[in-house]
Parts: sequence; C-alpha cells; structure tokens
Amino acid sequence: MGDSTPSHGTGTTDYDYLIKFLALGDSGVGKTSFLYQYTDGQFNSKFISTVGIDFREKRVVHRVPGADGSVGRSQRIHLQLWDTAGQERFRSLTTAFFRDAMGFLLLFDLTNEQSFMNIRNWIAQLQTHAYCENPDIILCGNKSDLEDQRAVTEQRAKELAEKHGFSYYETSAATGQNVAKSVEALLDLVMHRMEHFIGKKDIPTKNGHRLRPHQNVDEAGGESKCAC
Repeated sequence: MGDSTPSHGTGTTDYDYLIKFLALGDSGVGKTSFLYQYTDGQFNSKFISTVGIDFREKRVVHRVPGADGSVGRSQRIHLQLWDTAGQERFRSLTTAFFRDAMGFLLLFDLTNEQSFMNIRNWIAQLQTHAYCENPDIILCGNKSDLEDQRAVTEQRAKELAEKHGFSYYETSAATGQNVAKSVEALLDLVMHRMEHFIGKKDIPTKNGHRLRPHQNVDEAGGESKCAC
C-alpha cells in the first residue's frame, strides 16, 4: 500500500478501479467507528446504531509488487466501504449487498464473548450470499484499547482465523491501531485476486455470474465498466 487520501464525493472518475468492501459483524462491535477512523482519522465515542446500510469512501494508491519483489506500478483505487446494520431485522437488506462486495471486513468486539461466538453465523452468511464460496475476508477483533475488559483472548481469535484461512488483526477504532493495516491487507488480497484474472475482464463467481470491478477504460471520455 502507498499513499492515501480521502474522497470528498467530487463525482470525478480519476481512478483506475472502484473496489467495494463490506463491514460485517454484530450490532455494537464498532463497524461504523472503524470505518470513520479509516476514512477520516476520527473517533466518535457516541454509539448510534446503523439503520440498514451506509457507506464511506476513500481514495488510495495501491502499488503492485514486481515479480522480483520490487515496487511495481501504481493503481489508483476508489474504495467504497459499506457499513451494514448488525441487527437481525436488517439482515435481508444487508445480504442483498453481499454479491457486489469484493472483500469483507468481519468484526467482533474483544470485550463481548457473544459477538465472537456469532462470527460463525456471519461466516455462514458469507458462504451463502457472497459472490464466491471463498471470498477475501479479514477478521478484526475490535476495541483492543479496552484491554481490562477483554473477554476473548488473542489465541482463540487467531485459532478461529487460521481454521478458516483468514488473516487476523486486533484493532481499535478509538486509537486507530491496525485499522488502516487491516483494510490495506484486504485490498492487497483483492488486488492479487484481480491480477490473477487480469485480461479476463471479470472474476468468476457462483452460479455463473461474473463480478466486474469498475475500471476506467478511457479517462478522456470512453466507456467505463460497471461494477455490478
């Protein structure tokens, strides 16, 4: 990963790819605060439950490593980070967004045992609704700044992540610990997957559908591919 700058919704398309990530997890685990910390570098301690779905945006520069490990070409990425409601009553609404997301941030609260236990339910939801059976996922144990209230050990979380083949980060939306690092790790995974399918224009998914990242073909006025 390289430099990053927030997007201010100018409506311009001066980027190479539009990448959509989805943040998932129980209500109250800190998804909204996590995304605000990443895009704005700010923390709001007031808890306001997300109603349905919302999103944040940020522009980043992703540098593809060369075959010899050197720094390769730069790609301008417009990230859309979708913030989902954790409550069951919004589940049918939020799962409708699963198939358009290219990567997932799966969060639980380190001070809340039940939110950790429910990770298995979120994984099952992903396996059912995501664009493929093995999408790119980063597991985040959030609220690491509340160490004196910890209910889930790092070892347990790492074991769960290893079982499912995820990378695991302990994050804090309050201090910013590992917030950018975890998002950047997910972007690395997604861009690596896209590199694998480069030239095929889109990524194979379940049921014969194709997931196509929005890629600017001609910034001088040519057509752009849809991200749908």
